[in-house]
Amino acid sequence: MRLAGKKAAILIEDAYNEFEVWIPYYRLKEEGVLVTVVGSGTATTYHGKYDIPIAADVKASQVKAGNLDALVIPGGYAPDKMRIHPEMVNLVRDMFAAGKVVASICHGGWMLASAGVLKGRKATSYIAIKDDMVNAGALWEDSEVVRDGNLITSRKPDDLPAFCRTLIDAMEEAVK
Repeated sequence: MRLAGKKAAILIEDAYNEFEVWIPYYRLKEEGVLVTVVGSGTATTYHGKYDIPIAADVKASQVKAGNLDALVIPGGYAPDKMRIHPEMVNLVRDMFAAGKVVASICHGGWMLASAGVLKGRKATSYIAIKDDMVNAGALWEDSEVVRDGNLITSRKPDDLPAFCRTLIDAMEEAVK
C-alpha cells in the first residue's frame, strides 16, 4: 500500500460515469488511500448513467482542500451539474491553487474550465468538450493521459488504466 494514510476525494452528482468513479475509487483504496465521496448536497445518494447509486460521505461545503491530497473529477454528465454549485467549483480551484493533485477524466474538464485552472496548462478531455477546454485556456492534446504538474487529465473510460497509474504516481511523488 504505497499511499497508506493519504486522503482523496471523488466529486459526485447525478448522471456520473460509473467506470470513472468506481475504478479510481477502488484503485485508490487498494493503495491505502482514504477515499471520500463528495456530493453537491442536492441529495444523499446520486445515480450514474446506468442508474448505479453511490452515497455521498459529505457535502462539498464541508470539505477543505487542506485536508486532502488529491481530488478526482469523473465524467458523465455529472460535471455539468457540479459546476453550478460554487462550493464544488471552489474546492477544485482551492485544490489546484494549493498544488494538490487534481485529476479529471472525460467531461470532468468542465469543472476545470469553471474553476479557471486551465490557462496555459496542457490537458485533454473527451473530444466533445475540446472547444470548452481550449476556450478556457488549455493547451489541449489528444492523449490517453496528460500530466502538467499537479493537473492530470484523461479522455474516456478506455484511458482509466493510464489515468489511475498517473494519479497514484503523482500522489506518491507528493509524499516524497
